Amino acid sequence: MTGDQTLIQIVDAALVEAARKAGAWLACRPGCFECCLGPFPISPQDAARLRRGLAFIDSGRAERVRERARQYRGLSDDEPCPALDPETGTCDLYEWRPLTCRTFGPPLHFRDEALAVCELCFVGATVEQIAACEVEIEADSPEEDDASETTVARALAL
Repeated sequence: MTGDQTLIQIVDAALVEAARKAGAWLACRPGCFECCLGPFPISPQDAARLRRGLAFIDSGRAERVRERARQYRGLSDDEPCPALDPETGTCDLYEWRPLTCRTFGPPLHFRDEALAVCELCFVGATVEQIAACEVEIEADSPEEDDASETTVARALAL
């Protein structure tokens, strides 16, 4: 198993545990895509995973994703990610999504990283209630080479 596949398995297992612990506090559901707006950097591994995902979805849907990526300008924090289907409010490449997308929302973080939680989740919760739901990913945060970061749009505009 490649390093990326292993890391994805570790992150996804931690995500399941974080979602279990958080329960009803999580606002994350199909159609909730507040975190899918605006440009954000992704790693080369994320970009490669997204491109692999295009090969697994039907060709019509893949072409719609590519077209959204080609038209993406990334000039506004309100512009949806090109992988987001505007009709359903869900990610067309969810299974292949970047690490940033996998770890945003639930109280989940890599070792030695601060905990960040979506502002739509845990509304009215105390610090203690949030901390009780926290899950640390059993891996170090992947080292990112800033010079090679890209965006979802650049990765998919083929």
